[in-house]
Amino acid sequence: MYSENVIEAILIIMTVLSILLYVFATISSNRKYKKWPTYRTVFWILGVLFVASSIIGPIADRAHHDFIAHMTGHLLLGMLAPFLLVMAAPMTLVLRTLKVQYARILSSILKSQWIRFFSDPIIASILNVGGLWLLYTTELYSSLHGNIFLHIFVHFHVFLAGYMFTASIIYIDPTPHKRSIGYRSVTLVLALACHGILSKYIYAYPPYGVSSNHAEVGGLLMYYGGDIIDGLLIFTLCLQWYKSQQPRAIHSIKIN
Repeated sequence: MYSENVIEAILIIMTVLSILLYVFATISSNRKYKKWPTYRTVFWILGVLFVASSIIGPIADRAHHDFIAHMTGHLLLGMLAPFLLVMAAPMTLVLRTLKVQYARILSSILKSQWIRFFSDPIIASILNVGGLWLLYTTELYSSLHGNIFLHIFVHFHVFLAGYMFTASIIYIDPTPHKRSIGYRSVTLVLALACHGILSKYIYAYPPYGVSSNHAEVGGLLMYYGGDIIDGLLIFTLCLQWYKSQQPRAIHSIKIN
């Protein structure tokens, strides 16, 4: 109990610091460059709060014995929060804030071979959706509640994999490679299909230690709640595709 209280206190401090550092970076950046969009700051704050609500507080407490609460936390931690945080463009803000020499170091890290590998849409999809299949189709889920370090590791993976997947599909921050819209769209469709199939699998075959009633509600929540968040991702990707076609369309009209 003591260690759990310490971890919870650390998480609260990290939550507050994450918000304060982003706000500080925004203020610092605005002094040198064009004003940073307010909506990105709002996205960051909401994203951080959704992460926090999924690992500390009422939802997190209930998730230990309530699969429905757990699935709610999954949607917040692995899907909605990553989408909002990616839309907040944190790496772009950091690059705007840092001194040139440090910005170059960060830029070289972002272009490194490892980042290039894990940021590929297919690899990110495997880590994201594949990790969820492993979690809910084995005894891993039931083992979470008895091992706090395993609990932390799995939640960290769910968040990081969700963030990497989202960032690999919609390009908001600088990316080490530019995959085509078609490549990302096909990968997204396949990933969403696998996610939808998993939710139906959970509905029919409850994870170890989960009652049928809770599995059915949790599966439906994962299916329909995931569709809503996926809709935001699809809309953003289509909007980026539309904007990328605008110059070509204008150029074509001038030629004709």
